[in-house]
Amino acid sequence: MSEYTSEEIKHHVKTYVMVFVALAALTIVTVAISYLDLTVGPAVLLALIVASIKGSLVACYFMHLISEKVTIYWTLLVTLACFLVLMFVPLSTMLAQAKI
Repeated sequence: MSEYTSEEIKHHVKTYVMVFVALAALTIVTVAISYLDLTVGPAVLLALIVASIKGSLVACYFMHLISEKVTIYWTLLVTLACFLVLMFVPLSTMLAQAKI
């Protein structure tokens, strides 16, 4: 059984409390954005930005992925490549049918 010092435990608890406070604050920001008089586009964009930040906090700290930078970068690179393929294949098909 591993032994942790009280300082190590306090550090981890402090980190988790700070992440919780950040998530709560971002939830309040999300609710506040819904009350703004914005059109659909900017409202969705702001909501996605806040949700991405919240998701990143959860993944990094609660799922312990903050030390897995190489794996995350490779995953993002593969995701970007798949996104580009999925965007350009239909576009090239559409342009071929339109004979442009």
